[in-house]
Amino acid sequence: MVSVKDLSMDDLEQLIEQKILEILGDPDYGLELREEFKKELEERLKKPSKRISQREVLSRFDYD
Repeated sequence: MVSVKDLSMDDLEQLIEQKILEILGDPDYGLELREEFKKELEERLKKPSKRISQREVLSRFDYD
């Protein structure tokens, strides 16, 4: 088992988000995606993307 002190900030943020979803549930549960959205999503997933941390987004908008 991993200790909290050994987690990176990104890992900790992801763990917190996961736990919140477990407690509150997924608000989109049971909803269906439109076919046009599925196609658009598939196209986006084919393109490489860069993951940006919350900290980086905040720093770009001077919210540090």
